[in-house]
Amino acid sequence: MKPFEIQHITYLPAEVLTLEKEAIAEGFRFLTRLISEWHSGKNRFNAPGECLMAAYLNQQGIGIGGLSVDPYNQPNTARLRRVYVAPAARNQHVGHALVKALVAHAALHFQKVRLSTDTFAGDAFYLRCGFMRTEDVHATHLMELLNP
Repeated sequence: MKPFEIQHITYLPAEVLTLEKEAIAEGFRFLTRLISEWHSGKNRFNAPGECLMAAYLNQQGIGIGGLSVDPYNQPNTARLRRVYVAPAARNQHVGHALVKALVAHAALHFQKVRLSTDTFAGDAFYLRCGFMRTEDVHATHLMELLNP
């Protein structure tokens, strides 16, 4: 696979519809929620410290993920959301690079990052990315950040 790049984006790229179809085929609806919340204005990843990033290969979107303020009133905490990589781009470190970029952004604004996943593969992936499991009703994984 050729080198890919991670970009901070302020729009939903056209490829998100292709990614959504692939996600639905795998039984995931979180990209549908991303698109719906974006269009309604409920979540555009534009509050202070938030961001939306995409992975591109040859100017084609192959992954997406966002970082928002944690909605469960956790002070100084970000929430990793809607991380998805196209099946054809998996096992090429795209997801890891995307999460790493999101966490690096989070470290500029927050002290922790939390997320929820409900799959074994997701659990293993986030552990490889440096997250720890947490026993919380609103999160499955947590990462403490080193802030200056």
